Order: sequence, then C-alpha cells, then structure tokens
Amino acid sequence: QVQLVESGGGLVQAGGSLRVSCAVSGSTFNGHAVGWFRQAPGKEREFVAAVTWSEGSTDYADSMKGRFTIFRDNAKSTVYLQMNSLKPEDTAVYYCAAVGFRPAWVVVRITSSDEYDYWGQGTQVIVSS
Repeated sequence: QVQLVESGGGLVQAGGSLRVSCAVSGSTFNGHAVGWFRQAPGKEREFVAAVTWSEGSTDYADSMKGRFTIFRDNAKSTVYLQMNSLKPEDTAVYYCAAVGFRPAWVVVRITSSDEYDYWGQGTQVIVSS
C-alpha cells in the first residue's frame, strides 16, 4: 500500500518562499509520477506541478511557471515543491498525489487528477498580504 505524507505547509507573507515535501512511505515507489494539486476554498482542485519518477521530467500549470519548482529525491522517496514569490491567491490546501505503475506504451496525462491513484491528506499554505 502506498502512503503519501505532506509536510512543510504554514504561514508566509506575500513575496516569501515555502517548500513543501511529499514522502512516500513503505517499499520503494515504482509508480509513474508524483504530482501536486491544490484546492482553495470554494474552488475546484487544480493541477500545480508533477514529475515523473524514473525520468524526472516535469510539468507545470501556466500560473506556476517561473515561481514553483518540483523536484524529487528517489533515494529518499520524497518529492518537493519549492514555492517562491508567493501571492495571496496561492493560499490553498496542497495535496500530494501519485500515479501508480503504467506500461511504457500507455499515455499518462499527469496534469489530470483522474490519472492519480494515491492521495495524501494535504498541507495548508496560507499567504498573507
């Protein structure tokens, strides 16, 4: 069973930075990708960023490009999201999610929440103005 545990959320002033982590517990992860999604009050869950586990290729939502960086440490089974130049509109619960193993010929849309098999409980990020 794959378990995802987020950490690092908290309060930060606008313009500041924050790094959140997603740790995969148990056996070595052999899935396709790990991603971050967020959900603000009254809004739908939206894609933030994702990284494929084996290749390390990344994808970002347009609004996050240039400010957020996703990277992974396979040895530690941990994925990080570095958030810089934070804005009040970044306030949300940030969720870590993982896509399980997929055959190489299968096209996986890692920007879509429907593709993900496992979800963490989320970590709250509040950006004050």
